[in-house]
Amino acid sequence: MSAEVVPFDWARIFLGDTPPLFLLEIIFRTTVIFGWLLLLLRFTGKRGLAQLSPLELAIVIGLGSAAGDPMFYPEVPLLHAMLVLAVVVSLQTLLARLVIRSERVETFVEGVPVELVRDGVLSGRALEASNLSREDLFERLRAQGVRQLGEVQRAYFEQDGNLTVFTHAQHAPPGLPVVPPWDLEPPRVVQPGEPVRGPLACLGCGTTRDPSGQQDAGTLSACGCGSDRFTPATTDPLAPPTTVSGAGGDADDRAPGQDGGGRGPLAGLGPD
Repeated sequence: MSAEVVPFDWARIFLGDTPPLFLLEIIFRTTVIFGWLLLLLRFTGKRGLAQLSPLELAIVIGLGSAAGDPMFYPEVPLLHAMLVLAVVVSLQTLLARLVIRSERVETFVEGVPVELVRDGVLSGRALEASNLSREDLFERLRAQGVRQLGEVQRAYFEQDGNLTVFTHAQHAPPGLPVVPPWDLEPPRVVQPGEPVRGPLACLGCGTTRDPSGQQDAGTLSACGCGSDRFTPATTDPLAPPTTVSGAGGDADDRAPGQDGGGRGPLAGLGPD
């Protein structure tokens, strides 16, 4: 095939062997493929966009594909590729203007932010709609310095796939620990028969409850999310163990969080 190629055949380079009317078909093909690509990207979810909107990612893919082939395929005329690039850029400009002028178009193309956390409680439906797992969310929260869900007032999964987190400026209530990562050190589950002392956090959604007056963890009712597994709520799961002086001046080293102050994953659950 390469032996039949005549170098610097200007008619082949710019027009190829197709009739001029084929240029209109290229415009039609590019518009259809660009629209189909944009639609597919819209439904793949924000998680895979990596800080690019579906429109921006479609532009990157479309321009890359159109610009690459004519660089080294002699059978692809430059004029055809140039027309594809012009159509893609024109479509992007048109859609960008429509996004600015129409909220409906913006919602369809870029989606809407999703509230994942409200007042320290996870939304299971929002996580499922966003194609995120609980561990994915915890990883993103840890990257922003969050140690436990009680710190989070709101967490939004933005249109570009980023996570926006609003936390308490100070005096955050205790909540479900997100550190250490559960794959490395899962939180301790309160067992039936264990004495209840201090607030507990649901392992399913992070809802906290203070079961005052209940002496047995086995009497706790299931959370509204359906989970019946709880862990001690904490204000700081990374707080170091405290040392309390006992009788005679001896040091009494407690397990982390057993300082009665709600700190650490085992806060308030020490032996009587």
